[in-house]
Amino acid sequence: MDIPTQLQTSLSTTTTPLPSLTWLQTLCTPRTPTTPLPPLASLLATARTRLLASDLTTPGLLDARWASAHALPANLAATHAATRESKLAADVVVQVLDLEDVSRSRWEQAEGLEALARGEGTRGREVVRLPPAGDGGDGQDGEGDRGDGNGGDGGGAGPQPQGAGGSSKNSTHKLVVQDCKGQKVTAIELKRVERLAVGKTFIGEKILLRAGTVVARGVVLLDPAQCVVLGGKVEAWHRAWVDGRLERLREAVGAERRA
Repeated sequence: MDIPTQLQTSLSTTTTPLPSLTWLQTLCTPRTPTTPLPPLASLLATARTRLLASDLTTPGLLDARWASAHALPANLAATHAATRESKLAADVVVQVLDLEDVSRSRWEQAEGLEALARGEGTRGREVVRLPPAGDGGDGQDGEGDRGDGNGGDGGGAGPQPQGAGGSSKNSTHKLVVQDCKGQKVTAIELKRVERLAVGKTFIGEKILLRAGTVVARGVVLLDPAQCVVLGGKVEAWHRAWVDGRLERLREAVGAERRA
């Protein structure tokens, strides 16, 4: 059995999306003919890291049969809008495109980001000064790298001060997620999923929705018993989301006031 096939066979037993043999062949091609390949375990770790950092809709990235069997039902939001409750028939891996803490008003979140931009945050009623950009933050809303690229808990963004735009342990989150076929749907926490939070979850991060996940009126309901955060991050998406978050909140607040 050649190395790409070995890698694909090994990955097929994990929760990671299954890459195509063509993609794995490129991964296993040495830079020069005399460069030895790393051990299989290292190649597996590299393949997983790169998959989680990739756009799942990239042509040729995933095995075609796996993608067909592990996509969301076609036109889920529209066809299930009148259905009180249904369940996913198979495991589906999706990527996060947007994340919102719906337990806090958009005005409150915008105020928190503006305070953070001024170098201030709040802890209860106490105003505290935050470190300048470059001292452990990115100067935006505390969205720092966790260090491992796979959604681990390495260095980077620490807990955010109250009101700084981050989520609390009692928050409820609404997400826009996308499957490998490009279909976008709304998902909302039915029960708290600890690794989902503003300031903690990356845009492009991958989530496994297990078979049996409930879909109500076309909305995916997230439950920690059926939802596994795999990690990952699409750097360009995340940076654009962080940079534009305050402006999006301001626009939403303005639209709500006009309504």
